[in-house]
Amino acid sequence: MKNSILTCLVLLFSSFAIAQSVREKDIPNIVKSTFLISYPNQTNVKWEKEKENYEASFTIGKTDRSVLVDSSGNIIETEEEISVKELPAKALAYIRQNYKNTKIKEAAKIIDAHDVVSFEAQVTSIDLIFDKEGTYIKSIAD
Repeated sequence: MKNSILTCLVLLFSSFAIAQSVREKDIPNIVKSTFLISYPNQTNVKWEKEKENYEASFTIGKTDRSVLVDSSGNIIETEEEISVKELPAKALAYIRQNYKNTKIKEAAKIIDAHDVVSFEAQVTSIDLIFDKEGTYIKSIAD
């Protein structure tokens, strides 16, 4: 079970490295509909295509968010910007130990389609991925 979750996370996160901007008119209606129904109060939407999926980056209030939707209109995962203080203590300890004197640029909470929570911390040009308890999973180069 743990291996299948980690495999899913690896596949999902690796798709982020291959994103390209896409015009809104080129996005399938089902994808746009799912997004608009799920996030009616969003602003500043930017779309990217990631392999066969679509990512909408947007703002609600003062919080940056993104949602990854497949071409059938299913939400694959959501990502919400959080403060660094909201990262699990174990993740913060890992970063202090392995990235001494390096500031965390951004932090995010990620929830996949199966409600599995993970966290992302950007240090230098690397995104560090942690599970919900703060256990290190992997690094992704930006």
